[in-house]
This record gives sequence, C-alpha cells and structure tokens, in this order.
Amino acid sequence: MHSYPRWKFWLILTVLVVSAMASLPNVTSVPSWWPASLSQPMSLGLDLKGGIHLVLDVDVDKAVARSVEEDIDSARQVLRKAKIRYRKLAAEGQALHLTIKKAGDIAAAEKLLQEEFTSYDMVPTSGNIINLNLKPDVADETRKFAVDQAIEVIRGRIDALGTTEPVIVKQGKHRILVQIPGYEDTAHAKELIGRTAQLEFKLVDEKGDLQKALGGQIPPGDIIMYGPQKVKGDPDSAQPYLLKKRTELSGTEISDARVSIDSRFNEYAVTLKFNSKGSRRFDKLTAAHVGERFAIILEGTVNSAPVIRERIAGGSAQITGSFSPAEAHDLAIVLRAGALPAPVKVVEERSIGPSLGQDSIDQGMDSIIIGCILVLIFMGVYYKMFGLVANVALIFNMLLIIAAMSMIGGTLTLPGIAGIVLTIGMAVDANVLIFERIREELHLGKTPLAAIDGGYDKAFSTIVDANITTLIAAIVLFQFGSGPVKGFAVTLSVGILASMFTAITVTRAIVAASTERQGRIEKLSI
Repeated sequence: MHSYPRWKFWLILTVLVVSAMASLPNVTSVPSWWPASLSQPMSLGLDLKGGIHLVLDVDVDKAVARSVEEDIDSARQVLRKAKIRYRKLAAEGQALHLTIKKAGDIAAAEKLLQEEFTSYDMVPTSGNIINLNLKPDVADETRKFAVDQAIEVIRGRIDALGTTEPVIVKQGKHRILVQIPGYEDTAHAKELIGRTAQLEFKLVDEKGDLQKALGGQIPPGDIIMYGPQKVKGDPDSAQPYLLKKRTELSGTEISDARVSIDSRFNEYAVTLKFNSKGSRRFDKLTAAHVGERFAIILEGTVNSAPVIRERIAGGSAQITGSFSPAEAHDLAIVLRAGALPAPVKVVEERSIGPSLGQDSIDQGMDSIIIGCILVLIFMGVYYKMFGLVANVALIFNMLLIIAAMSMIGGTLTLPGIAGIVLTIGMAVDANVLIFERIREELHLGKTPLAAIDGGYDKAFSTIVDANITTLIAAIVLFQFGSGPVKGFAVTLSVGILASMFTAITVTRAIVAASTERQGRIEKLSI
C-alpha cells in the first residue's frame, strides 16, 4: 500500500475536476470561457421534460398500390421491346391488367410477363385480357418495408428540428410511435412529419390539346394535373396541365436540398442537387427536350412548368413558389430526408406538459436522495471508517454519472433515474465485497496492511466479473430496447463503469493515503 502509484492520484484528481466542471451546467449557468464539451446540461426525456407524443398510422396498402403502379412502366417497356401491342395497361390495387390487341400474341405476352415479373401470379382469364396479381408474401414484405422506410424518413425530418433523443419506434404492424421531448409546436411537427413530399418531374405534352383533354379526350399516355389554387378553396382557380404520364425523375434521386434566393424574383426558393444517377438522367432529359416545358410536381400539385432553355449538366434544379423562410426551410427538410413511401395519419396525439415532468423529477430526486442517505448511514455504521471511505467514493460515483451523461449527450428518463438508484446499490456492493475480503484476511491472522492488499487483490476479479456481465446485459437492452428501456440501459451502463472506477481505484487511493500517514498500523476500523 505504501508504494501506490502517484500517477493514479493525479488521474483521480483529474477525473474529479473534469466531472465537477461537466456537472456544473446542470445546476447553474457557466461562463463563456467554459470548455464547450463540458458546457451542456443533461437532456431530459419526454416523461420528465414534456413534449409531443404522436401515434401515426401508415397507409401500407397505398405503398403496395404505388409499387404496382411503378411496374406499369417496366411492363410497357418489356412489351414494346418484344413488339407486342396492347390496348390497355393499368394498375388496380395489387393487380396489373393488360389487354393485348392481337389474340396471337397472348401466349408470347404471358410467357414474357411471367419471366420478367416473378413477384406476380398469372391469373387465368378469357379473351385478350391478362391479369397479374402481386404475390401475398411480396405484398406483405412491401408493407413491412414501407413502415421501416417511413421510420427512417420521419427520423431524418425530426432530427432536422434540432431536438435531442426523439423516440421513433414501430408499434404493431403499421403504426409508428413518435415522441419529441421539449418540443411544443404540435401543429408544425404534425405538418412536417405528415408531408408525403413526393417529388416528380414530368414532361408537358406540347402537342396535345388541353381543352379536349379537359373535355374527356385525354391522349394515350397523358394525364391532367393541376397547379396550386389561386383562390383558396376554389378548385376551378387551379391551372390545369396536360402532362406525359411517364415520370422522368423523382425525389429518390435527390442527394441534397437547400434554401436559396431566386435571383430573378428575389424570393426564397429550394435548390435541389441530384445524385450521380439523377444528374445523368437530368442532363439527358434537358439535352433532348430543349425548348419544351417540364413540370415539377410536388405532392400531386404542379409547382411550376419552366421551359428548358438549354442543356443543364450541373445536376441541379430549383423550386420556387413565393415561399416564406419557414416554408422554404421545411420543404428543404422533407426533400432532403426523402419522401414517405405512403401517406401517414395521426391517430393519437398528446402533449405532455412540463408540470408532469417536474413532478416526476422531484419524485425521482427524492428516491435518489433517500436511497443515498440510507446507504451512507448503513455503510458508516456497519463498516466504520472504511464505510466512510465507501461513502466518499459513492458521492464521487454520483458526480461521475451526472458528468458522463452530460458529456455524451445522454437523455435522462424516469427509467433512467431507476437505473441510477440501482447503480447506487451496485456501487456499494463492490465495496462490500472488498471490505468482507479484508475482514477474512484479518481473521486469518494477517497484518492490517497485508489484509488490505489481500482484500483488494482477491475481490478484484469478482467485482470485474459481476460488473462486466451486468454491463453486457445493459448493452443488449440498449441495442434492442426502445424509448424508456434505452434510458434505463444508458444510466445503468454509465453507472457500472463509474462504480468500477470508484470502488477499485478511488477507495484504494484513499486507504493508501491514510495508511502512509499513520505509519505502522495495529488495528483497522472495519
């Protein structure tokens, strides 16, 4: 004990100072010169801080229908390549319906479609009609993927709000639980989350007759879409467009979206940057259709239909529309995060006030304080002077947990407080193992210094084994748990590491410093 390394004393002192500096922002404001990494207070979860609680329902059947619609273009290209002519090619729910012009092409068309569309079942029909139904297992997989993809898109949108530790998890087969701590603008959050943000680029049919199309004579391969309503609530005020049905580019090929200023009109706009695939397609599109118009369609509404003046090789485009700064910012967020694979609907909405959170904090702090006091009294009475050493280490341990949670940006939840209370007991448990080992060594007739050395050395492996197994369980909880479970796992993991440091290093340093000053020791107060 007399040769305890000096560098460990300096390590403990350094950890103590850093922990105190990192914990201070939780109780008071710190000066401007305070290190940035030590200036953040601990984040509070929804159950403590309040915020927004939403349950969203994903229209997974719409995702399946959209997947089938996307296969129409593929079927069209396959049939044209094989020079098989058709009268009708349409999607309805989970099925593709085709009407072949010549009866002699039916067998070739069926064979070709079976080879190309393996995810569909061929349904026997009469005449020149071919029906393809999406296989049930493929439809189920599409539904599952739609929910998973929606979770990732929503996560990207919420992260852009700057909130800390949002909870976004799957609930049931097609619902998503969203919790945003500390965010109070429910209407804005719902609007940002719920926007489908489907972005498409289609060519305007310059040769088609718009008036005849509006009268019902829509040319094959065309559709009618409308711009925004010029008079709110009046659908007749929206400008109609006759567009090619084929989507030339979509939002899936966007790599970035940023707020910008349109130099022509000096108003806010959103500048899009395509990925490599999208840049090549946009370059090819603009080169082949100079002098023609192409429509930018956002969420089913034609945002604009500019004329392609020249080939655009830079892989970028701009969306304008008299946006306010907030509208341009939100649009950039949803386009950058990606489009939802299917519409979502809010089926449950709650706003949790901070008063409820304050009650939870007060009750949690009471449990921590009462638990600490009881443990401190027990250790002081039962282990005497060594119990006081353990109490000093326990206070150090609590300081370490608060500092670590603040530095890593962890979120404290109500289950997290339960993890801290559990850690208090586990921290003392390590000291109990050491002190009982020291008592055993004394009963064997060893000298006090030898008993201390033996107690720490023999208890070391037991402490490490017990804490490592608990730490593994905490990591598993964090990896596969969600929401409150993760909050518990974070504080438990931090507490385990802190308790191992204080029990093995801090208490031994205090005992070593005490024995060095006293010289020869005849009896231990344990």
